[in-house]
Amino acid sequence: MKYTEDHEWLRVEGDLVVVGITEHAATQLGDVVFVELPEPETVVATGDEVVVIESVKAASDILAPVDGEIVEVNEKLNDTPGLVNDDATGDAWFFKMKLDDLSVLDAFMSEDEYNDFIG
Repeated sequence: MKYTEDHEWLRVEGDLVVVGITEHAATQLGDVVFVELPEPETVVATGDEVVVIESVKAASDILAPVDGEIVEVNEKLNDTPGLVNDDATGDAWFFKMKLDDLSVLDAFMSEDEYNDFIG
């Protein structure tokens, strides 16, 4: 997996990139009570607001880490937003994207680099 400074993780599955938030981010948010997901077939640019997460502490936006097209969203989060707290790097992924060039992921942090980043 690769990691962003915004505490997102990116995992390649075939020709798609799966995006979620890290356990560190989920812990900082507190208990997640609502997740607003994008529509499939949405084309996004790096930095676009893609997901809104509401927790008992705050509301946060998840930004697109790269340019691409959202091809699938995790519908389970509509009924079970707390899954973000229970399995942030597994079943609680937010969306899958199709990218023109997977090599853009080389610019993101490795797990060791991310762990150093969060201290």
